[in-house]
Amino acid sequence: MKKLPIGIQDYKEIIEGNYIYVDKTKYIFDLIDNGKYYFLSRPRRFGKSLTISTLYYIFKGEKELFKGTYIYDKWEFKKYPIIRINLLDAISDSEKELKEGLLKIIQEEGRKYNIEIESEHYKYAFDELIIKLSQKGKVVILVDEYEKPILDNINNKEKAERYREILRNFYVTIKSRDEYIKFVFITGITKFTKTGVFSALNNLNDISLDNDYSQMLGYTQEELENYFAEYIKETAKKLEITEKELLQEMKKYYNGFSFDGEHFVYNPFSILKFFQKKEFQNYWFESGSPSFIYEYIKGKKVTYEELTKYPVSAMDFSTREIEDAKANIFFAQAGYLTFKGIKRYGLRKKYILDYPNIEVKNSFSELILEANYGLEEIEEIENKIYEKIEANKIEEIIEEIKRIISAIPYNLHQKRESYYHSLIYTILASAGLNVTVEELTNLGRSDLVLEHNDKIYIFEIKLDKSAKEAINQIKEKKYYEKYSGKEIYIIGININSEKRNIEDYMIEKI
Repeated sequence: MKKLPIGIQDYKEIIEGNYIYVDKTKYIFDLIDNGKYYFLSRPRRFGKSLTISTLYYIFKGEKELFKGTYIYDKWEFKKYPIIRINLLDAISDSEKELKEGLLKIIQEEGRKYNIEIESEHYKYAFDELIIKLSQKGKVVILVDEYEKPILDNINNKEKAERYREILRNFYVTIKSRDEYIKFVFITGITKFTKTGVFSALNNLNDISLDNDYSQMLGYTQEELENYFAEYIKETAKKLEITEKELLQEMKKYYNGFSFDGEHFVYNPFSILKFFQKKEFQNYWFESGSPSFIYEYIKGKKVTYEELTKYPVSAMDFSTREIEDAKANIFFAQAGYLTFKGIKRYGLRKKYILDYPNIEVKNSFSELILEANYGLEEIEEIENKIYEKIEANKIEEIIEEIKRIISAIPYNLHQKRESYYHSLIYTILASAGLNVTVEELTNLGRSDLVLEHNDKIYIFEIKLDKSAKEAINQIKEKKYYEKYSGKEIYIIGININSEKRNIEDYMIEKI
């Protein structure tokens, strides 16, 4: 059985070390065969660095490493000089250090080809390296984490803009030396804007939201079942469930990432960690930097409703720099939100945003409860909610929600129905439950739908009205019809805005 390549980003090490490699070379062949300048943004731990590494060995001409892959008999595998830049290697505590770091990267790349860089200026050094290296053949340029110094200073707008100017001067060299260049591939977490780092590099083809490359990074359902068949069998046996049941649960937990609103992929890091541990945990989210996300949520007072209420367009991702972007755009680029579908307005296309899966929904909701509502003992809250839903004790769940709401400082409450929708959703989602907001039916939208153990719980929440009115709306709109054949409970909740809590509720079984 091939090994799991957890944390391994070097293509050669994966192949020679007998690790699983999910073949993505068809996408790579299409890129290098049809164009020259490319940019791709994806969230962290999604395979960007492995893609850069794969391109590196292709352009090094190491054909035998690709035996058995799509590209093996289709590419010439000629050896090209390569400049490989990873901005993770650049210290960015100050402008001086960033400039010195860029210069050092260029000097080191030159030394690999026995080229001495004479210039002491980071921009001119890059220019010099391209020209000198081109004597060995047309140059390939691969850039990973292109905007890392900016993201490191995202809470310091002035500093972020100064760093952007430095990087803009650095990357413009690529365009000015076009005649010496064979291929360019640049990747990072955030999409570039028209006035940002690549404003002068206007020949860069951004494929971040292209249908053709939406599954270039991440694992498709077919890839999961094909490449990890032995691990699926082994894990199902350990968890004492069928392979079909395992795949259903994995889909809920780790699938759901989409970069075009139509095709979906699994987060590769979560899948590899899951097969290693054989337990359902929040691997990807917890491997990031929750402290930074926590401060961002707290500073912006982010709520679920605000993140997902309005569809967004492709243009929304390129009109503002990341430090000025709206919260939903920021979190979509970071991978905490994803495209769940497409909404069309005539010929215009917009993307519906939501959490990709239970893993992200659960972890992100925990942060919102803590950062926005000042709630502590989150784990205790989660355990109580989960235990009560597991036992189908609906009244006790609502009483627990009342208790949680009463613990929120009064000055944080808002006199809006949507505020309580978002709050109750976040409480349920933080417990790792499969809850959705405003589930669309042919007669309207229900406020919350919770699915657990083949049971359906449909919530309608009113502000300063009555629980009876909420129940009647569910019945009139027949929100439950799409779930026929399952055990269904409808729950009407009324919030008293003066008391800032649930005043009355009704529960009926359909």
